[in-house]
Amino acid sequence: MYQSREKVYPREIKGRFQSLRKICIFALLGLFYLLPWVPWNGRQAVLFDLPARQFHLFGITLWPQDFFYLALLLIISALGLFWVTAIAGRVWCGYACPQTVWTEVFMWMERWTEGDRAKRMKLDKAPWTRDKLLRKGAKHTLWVVFAAWTGFTFVGFFTPITELGARLLTFELGPWETFWALFYGFATWGNAGFMRENVCLYMCPYARFQSAMFDRNTLIISYDEARGEPRGGRSRNADPRELGLGDCIDCNLCVQVCPTGIDIRDGLQYECIACGACIDACDQVMDKMNYPRGLIRYTTENALEGQPTRVMRPRVIIYGVLLAAVGVALLASLILREPIRMDIVPDRNALYRLVQSDQVVENVYTLKVMNMDNEGHTYRVTAEGLPGIRVETQPERFDVAPGEVRNVPARVQVDRSDVTGVGADITLQLQTVDGSELRTREETRFHAPME
Repeated sequence: MYQSREKVYPREIKGRFQSLRKICIFALLGLFYLLPWVPWNGRQAVLFDLPARQFHLFGITLWPQDFFYLALLLIISALGLFWVTAIAGRVWCGYACPQTVWTEVFMWMERWTEGDRAKRMKLDKAPWTRDKLLRKGAKHTLWVVFAAWTGFTFVGFFTPITELGARLLTFELGPWETFWALFYGFATWGNAGFMRENVCLYMCPYARFQSAMFDRNTLIISYDEARGEPRGGRSRNADPRELGLGDCIDCNLCVQVCPTGIDIRDGLQYECIACGACIDACDQVMDKMNYPRGLIRYTTENALEGQPTRVMRPRVIIYGVLLAAVGVALLASLILREPIRMDIVPDRNALYRLVQSDQVVENVYTLKVMNMDNEGHTYRVTAEGLPGIRVETQPERFDVAPGEVRNVPARVQVDRSDVTGVGADITLQLQTVDGSELRTREETRFHAPME
């Protein structure tokens, strides 16, 4: 059954891992908020143009027919996550997960307006006063503005963001743009402002199955029980060995700074997102007590037991090989990809026609020529597969603009004496004649009368 949890009030802590987290957070936020504004050859560098059914990624334009690349990208993402998890545990959760990133930003704004842990707890318990109203109002104002900016930026990946901004200023946003901006903004406000760690604990499937990718050599955050127990308070100058104590002074700072509210001293728990906050807190305490750092640290189960840690092991090698193979396949397919496509549609009214005194067999096709390049090109069509085969298009050379799909009528003719049976397979080749040397080939059936 679902058990309600007390609200978590994470205490602010500074340290090497929190500095690393801030670098990751600013890098990811910068990528999200600035990328839609990057121009590329007269258009947005990254744009999911749904009405035109195009995905622009810098110099590459992908179409619905290129779903293969999206599938490879998803496979790479999954394998990459598995590989990183097998080596370094849940560092994705602590340093790069969008839920973690936006929650951390919302907590920064909460600290700016309401103070650190003790002040926030006191403020929540206090009756409503002018000061409390102003602080809560300032916090939610910052949250709403940041969430609205997030929703606007999200829609900017699907609608050119400069046009979106201009229409926003004149209150001319379309209904779907308005809906998705508000929906994504509301989801950001709710998830990062209120649900926070509950998303990780109850909604995220990764937290449930990631342990299946762990082994005794996986990097985890762990409390060194052999060194820290028995825990207890003492003065800074006291010798813990004379008091029969370990290095843990039971200050509970590791619990107070944890964004999910767990006690890492209870052992490895699925709630731990490996953010390193407890490590920074404990290291500061160890420094003050003149004890060695590392009572709480990134380590492995084998290392805790004094056994060697093996980074290269079967599951890591398998994930790595698969990741490299799929990555090479994606890269090679993108390099070899021709940005033109031709679909051949035979005439459904007549499979063939006899022309020129019944001495020539003619098939009529409609060629759907798609230019997936970022530049327009001039094309012509040739045919092969039967002796003396020839193809006529109107016009013989035709232009197709970037992103355009053009229907080109084509007549393929073969002397009747050169066709045996009821027909044969032929190949039509589409190629550019403007020096770009792009080409594609498609097979189709050439029909003829039975002799």
